[in-house]
Parts: sequence; C-alpha cells; structure tokens
Amino acid sequence: MKSLFIYYSFTGSGDVVAEKIKEKGIDIRKVISKRKMPKSFFFKVLKGGFLAGVNAKDKLDNFNTDISGYENIIIGSPIWNGKFSSPINRVLHDLDLSKKNLTFIFYSGSGEGAKALKRVNKEYPNSKVIFLKEPKKYKEELDKLNY
Repeated sequence: MKSLFIYYSFTGSGDVVAEKIKEKGIDIRKVISKRKMPKSFFFKVLKGGFLAGVNAKDKLDNFNTDISGYENIIIGSPIWNGKFSSPINRVLHDLDLSKKNLTFIFYSGSGEGAKALKRVNKEYPNSKVIFLKEPKKYKEELDKLNY
C-alpha cells in the first residue's frame, strides 16, 4: 500500500519529521503557504495562532491535490493555538480523505493539541494521531514515528 506524507513546516520541525518519514520509503509532499507572515517570531506566533483559532484556510503555492495513487495519507501540522495550522486547514478542505487510511502527526512546543485531537476524533474518527514535542530540538521524539 502506497503512503504519502503531506505536511507544513513553519519552524523546521515538519522538515525534520519529513526526513525521518522519507527514510521509510514514504512519498513526501510539502505544503507552501502564499500567506506572508511577519518577520518577528513573536508576531508570527501571534498571527499564526489567530489564523488557526478562526480555522483560516491559506492559499497554497502549487499544491498537488491528486492523492489517487495512495491508500495511506499522513498529515503533518504544527499546532497553533491548539489547532491545525491554517495551511493544513486548506489541505483538509481541498482533499477527499474519506476512503484513505489516515495518520495525523502534530508537532509543537508542548507536544499537545487538545483542540486538534478533538477535531480529528470528530471528523476523522478512525485515524491514528501522534504528538511530537519539538522534534527539531528533541530528536528522540522521532522514535514515536516507528508505527
């Protein structure tokens, strides 16, 4: 069964996760947002948290929505304000995931995302969920990807 990891990376944590997943022979598709973020890290976090809080859906740069050749879809997102990032909100809106085996990998400073988990349980009830605390900083968190 063919697998695809679709992810967004804001601080590089998603890129670290993608490299680990790529080692397993899984195809990778990075999401690039067209939204411009402030230069200051503080204001980036503030804006990102607000966008996630209102479930914003960013416009994406050349995102390929064809997932017909894949049975397993893995979605990777940073946690912003306890929720999915706004670029991943767009991905979830644009893709038909109803007949796919789903896994969600979330990465954040706390390693938690109660609102994101609640959404997954409601909208994608048979999905697997993995939370990683700062995998760019704590490489041992990547061991959780051995599923």
